[in-house]
Amino acid sequence: MPAIFFGHGNPMNAVASNGYTDAWRRIGRETPRPKAILSISAHWFVPETGVTISTAPRTIHDFDGFPPELYQVQYPAPGDPALARRVQTLLSPLEVTLDNSWGLDHGTWSVLRHVYPPADVPIVQLSIDETKPASFHFEIGRKLAPLRDEGVLIVGSGNLVHNLRTYAWGRHPRDPYDWAVRFETAAKGMMLAGDLKPLVDYETLGRDATLSIPTPDHYLLLLYVLAARQQGDLVRFPVEGVDGGSISMLAVQIG
Repeated sequence: MPAIFFGHGNPMNAVASNGYTDAWRRIGRETPRPKAILSISAHWFVPETGVTISTAPRTIHDFDGFPPELYQVQYPAPGDPALARRVQTLLSPLEVTLDNSWGLDHGTWSVLRHVYPPADVPIVQLSIDETKPASFHFEIGRKLAPLRDEGVLIVGSGNLVHNLRTYAWGRHPRDPYDWAVRFETAAKGMMLAGDLKPLVDYETLGRDATLSIPTPDHYLLLLYVLAARQQGDLVRFPVEGVDGGSISMLAVQIG
């Protein structure tokens, strides 16, 4: 299976029909059907590593101030306790909590309801430990890479560029900021060249990176996916675009 990083953007993409959602649906049609999905979302950012163990994870509406239709969305994909325990084993000796209280947050379902509309592929969600450095998250991705050979689709859902302070909320669409374009272009070049160390050490990449990644929660997901790359894997960008001037919708597919 490939590993895919999705730029999920505005939660309204969950109920929208646009170029991004069309591309997500195309990915679902063109990707071999997975046995299960391991999703790492920007919106489960907590001080520990946890994995969902529920057989029927709930749909979490983790946002405020959006139209009622968004709160009515349900994505009743089943869970996969066996996969959760497999993740726990792969990450040993790291302590991984088997969590029965979390579910699928919008970082997961806002994209996957377009990729797999029937909600019939089992999903396990992995948390991001907010206390750990980027190198820790890259190493987690490396340890999870064997899942690809076991029929599991590894999904990271965040945004390469995610600056809400400069986002054009409710205003006319604006062109991407120069710094957002420069950082995305540089990052794509590093990915294509297999030069991943600067992306792990992103805090050293200067002002463009600082503006593009004011907080790490939406960026770190990319590292999980890049770390799962195996020899001979191609890197593709099946979705591109910048929304509201400062949210990259780039998708990165490994393999």
